[in-house]
Amino acid sequence: MLKKLLSLLVFTTSMVNAQYIVKGTMTPPGKGDWAILYKLEGAKQKFITNTTVKVDTVNINGETEILGKFLFTLPEDAKTGAYRVSYRNKGAGFVDFLFNKENVEFIFNPLYPDQSVVFTSSRENKLYSQYLEAIGLSQKKVDEIQANYIKSPTKDAKKAYKKAYKDLEDVQDIYENKSEGMLVSHFIKASKRYNTSNPTEDIQDYLNSIGKNFFNNIDFKSNELYNSSFLIDRVTDYIFGFNFSDDQVLQQKLYKEAIITVMDKVSKDNLRKEVTEYLITTFTDKRNSEIVDWVFAEYYKKLPKELQDSKFKQSKLDLLRATVGRVAPDFSWKEYGTRYGRTYEKDYKLSTLNDGENYLLIFWSTGCSHCLKEIPVLYKFMKNHKKTSVVAFGIENDDLDWNEYIKKLHGWHNAMGTHPENKWDNRIVRTYQLIATPAYFVLDANKKIIAMPNTIEDVEKYFNKLNTKKKANKKQKK
Repeated sequence: MLKKLLSLLVFTTSMVNAQYIVKGTMTPPGKGDWAILYKLEGAKQKFITNTTVKVDTVNINGETEILGKFLFTLPEDAKTGAYRVSYRNKGAGFVDFLFNKENVEFIFNPLYPDQSVVFTSSRENKLYSQYLEAIGLSQKKVDEIQANYIKSPTKDAKKAYKKAYKDLEDVQDIYENKSEGMLVSHFIKASKRYNTSNPTEDIQDYLNSIGKNFFNNIDFKSNELYNSSFLIDRVTDYIFGFNFSDDQVLQQKLYKEAIITVMDKVSKDNLRKEVTEYLITTFTDKRNSEIVDWVFAEYYKKLPKELQDSKFKQSKLDLLRATVGRVAPDFSWKEYGTRYGRTYEKDYKLSTLNDGENYLLIFWSTGCSHCLKEIPVLYKFMKNHKKTSVVAFGIENDDLDWNEYIKKLHGWHNAMGTHPENKWDNRIVRTYQLIATPAYFVLDANKKIIAMPNTIEDVEKYFNKLNTKKKANKKQKK
């Protein structure tokens, strides 16, 4: 009997030792009851397991603190690499960490996890956190001196820059040496930012040098970096954070140039697929159909056939049917009037309208309080823009209130759409991907969408600017 108990003890002990734990503590606890563990693989996350978040209390200096705790176990053969714990059903709420055959424990505030996470167990993650803090402070010092040098390029500033630059290099060397042979070593080496050894006097030269050398220390062939969010995060920083212009045409050009630079660095087909799908999804969310079409044509369709996903492509294109650069999806309606004492009806189609130099398409509803405030203001404003034809599409449960209201909108084309179950399920509403009213689309003479103002103020700015351009062109012709 004793022999059996000893055998059982040895077995259960070996089972415990063969497992690793991932333990998180939230202070204060989050709103969700569940925590989900993912393995990061490329730009995607693979579900591993989930667990409940348990509420606990602890007494600190006589005050009771409420905590949220969760725990995962990983088997001995669990893959090393980057993992993610998500703790919110909606919105961003996650903590990323490295796993390399050791227990991982951390404490964080769920409202701002990146800034608050502290690893209490895990040599890999402790070292990475220390590195990020140390290199961040050193880089900030270099950046501050560089900014001051551009304003006042003195000898003292140059001397201070060179010292700060050396200190930064020393910090990098220290942590590269400390992490030798560890998983985190790949991330520390790749995180090294390019800096000139001497300060730069011209801001544009400075930015050009940073941009040109942005990916110097990043190995796009590294499996360790690929199986994390690191590469996608750096691609995001470069394309969306480093290339910006207020001019829309120039911005599109900068996006394309940045994407070309990124894709020239990526040689592995699987990563090219991940990056292009990420970019397509991101630009789809931004409703930038020009860039989405360009990425599909230049990169996605050139992937090996087995890596292309026709459903993915169609789903993104469907979302962009009503965006800038596309011809507005067509629809038809009837308008009624009286002539010589008789009621008549006339059929209209958006695609065949020809009564304006351009068009303002408005989606609104009599059940929308914002609409009822804005439509009268807009009606008055558009009287000063008579060469623009207005099409107002009412999204309604029925036509009772709508029929009464459109009597105030003489001179506009008034169409209405509904649905027996839910007005938002109307075909036109779904085609235009509408989730709120009012929504505005500016169309050219050929019904191509040329602008999508967010607010009535944006509509007014657009047409006032258009009028200013027209007046300037007339003066030039004279």
